[in-house]
Amino acid sequence: MDPFCSSVLFFLLMASPLVSASVLNSFKDCSHFFYMQTPPVGIKGTSPRKICQKFADNLRFATLYDSSRRLPLYSAYIFKKTDGKRRIDTPWMYEPQLVSDNESGNMRALPLTEDTPPLIEDSQAVLEDYTDAVEYRRSPLNPDLFQSEPDDKSSTYTLTNVVPLFTDFLDASWYPYLDTIRRRLNNFCHGKSFMVTGVTISGATIKRDNKDRLAIPKHMWLAYCCPHFDRNSPYEVRFMFPSYGGYGLNEQTDHSVVEVPLKTLESFLKSQTDTDSDLTIFYKGCVSENIFKKKRDLTRVLG
Repeated sequence: MDPFCSSVLFFLLMASPLVSASVLNSFKDCSHFFYMQTPPVGIKGTSPRKICQKFADNLRFATLYDSSRRLPLYSAYIFKKTDGKRRIDTPWMYEPQLVSDNESGNMRALPLTEDTPPLIEDSQAVLEDYTDAVEYRRSPLNPDLFQSEPDDKSSTYTLTNVVPLFTDFLDASWYPYLDTIRRRLNNFCHGKSFMVTGVTISGATIKRDNKDRLAIPKHMWLAYCCPHFDRNSPYEVRFMFPSYGGYGLNEQTDHSVVEVPLKTLESFLKSQTDTDSDLTIFYKGCVSENIFKKKRDLTRVLG
């Protein structure tokens, strides 16, 4: 092909919105983080971007990110059996896919200077946004204590996976709840556990230089789907499978986490945030593998 034609073709491909479609408008490349490869339905944002979070050249989890509010609406990931230890040597990172539509590389460490590139600040949160927000702490939706491999843990330290939570809520309610879920899934989930952790939004914000920068979650919520679980587990645990959920109010007081069935959680989210009437976290409500097996067997019998 003529070199000039090749150059023109390259330019057109790079300029085409189709180049970034699989990166920011679709979860196609990271659909395996969702139960039955189906993302949640009905969760809205003002300017949502779909991110396949990539670290050390591997996809780690998926995030629906609201770039206008600089807040992740949810992160979806696979729970890994873990001792709950956290990483303390990972720098905070930003998501280059939000800076350039043609960018599809790894998350990158934030600059260590005050001269943060404007394009990063325009599209997402930066560390400076938390400097004066002393009552809040950065809390990941996909937490490192739910991952076992070092690189999987490190990948959770991107600010596109982080929301501001009141310190009291985080320490007294949310972290203890996460540890309860960790121990439950460690002990009684025999296969993959598909996780979705998200937020509801109230309208409150963190400001910097008198400008709204970060939306503050009103609630944190979590749901898991473990189709293959221990059917001989104690009843007080068994009824929480294959799926269950929980939510808590992000306040300094009255912030205990309530555990509820999946349908109850979905109804709660519909009442608290801008969602579609058909909001669904897991495909068909997370059906047990045994039910799928019975349907397949019945299909064979009926021919």
